[in-house]
Amino acid sequence: MRRSSSGSNELRRNERIRVSPIRLIDQNEEQVGIVEVKDALVMAREAGLDLVEVAPSAKPSVCRIMDYGKYKYQLTKKERKSKAHRRETERKEVRIRTPKIGEHDLMIKINHAREFLERGDRVQFSLRFRGRELAHIDEGQKVFQTVINELANCSKVEQRGREGRRITMQLIPTGKQQQKPKPSPDKQPLAPAGGQEPESDQAAAPASPQ
Repeated sequence: MRRSSSGSNELRRNERIRVSPIRLIDQNEEQVGIVEVKDALVMAREAGLDLVEVAPSAKPSVCRIMDYGKYKYQLTKKERKSKAHRRETERKEVRIRTPKIGEHDLMIKINHAREFLERGDRVQFSLRFRGRELAHIDEGQKVFQTVINELANCSKVEQRGREGRRITMQLIPTGKQQQKPKPSPDKQPLAPAGGQEPESDQAAAPASPQ
């Protein structure tokens, strides 16, 4: 694709378009047809817009009348959105060094993973076996099952695997939010009609005779 002579990635526009005739599309997205480039420039100037070569490899070259500044802004916005989408699919790794990890330490790692998942990241757990630990792969699988259970409200397992002395598990976010069970309402004694306080169980003592 031809670009401007300045060497940048910008499209050729206005007087930098040196081919003629061209196929012209006006500012209302309507096909004008094949016209001389000088006539297209006049039309663009009268509309207060730019003439931009959008398909230089076509025969003849295709040009559009548009607001080039607005076009560049929308293009930049689209690129930022694309980068944000790539950011959402970033993968984080949480390493567990032993299947004998304590409950407290495991919960710290699970909570870190929860933060990543709620932010939209994928999370890979890896657990390495040392020495005789390799004979107890099932212990590592129990650790992973605990992770799955704790993070079931915001993730699901995408894949699991084993690489030598290491087992891995990748979780992907589901977008679900944790739902806390509603506490059952405490049973309260019914108030008497009229909102008056209940009378005392003991009747008032009668006045002593004089």
